[in-house]
Amino acid sequence: MVIKVNTEPHPWYSGMTVRSLLDEKLFTFRHIIVRVNGEYVPEEEYERFAIQDEDDVIVLHLMAGG
Repeated sequence: MVIKVNTEPHPWYSGMTVRSLLDEKLFTFRHIIVRVNGEYVPEEEYERFAIQDEDDVIVLHLMAGG
């Protein structure tokens, strides 16, 4: 059972959430945008948004510039 994270395969397990995936991948940046199958996931839903087998997850780190 596998999902894609930023186009790379990643093992999936039952009960996986956006938060658990971010922790697992060590994505600790302050400003992150997450999309699952093209759907934006608000930060307040990370703990309860379940990731399913074969989902396509995109994680973007927003950077400031100037």
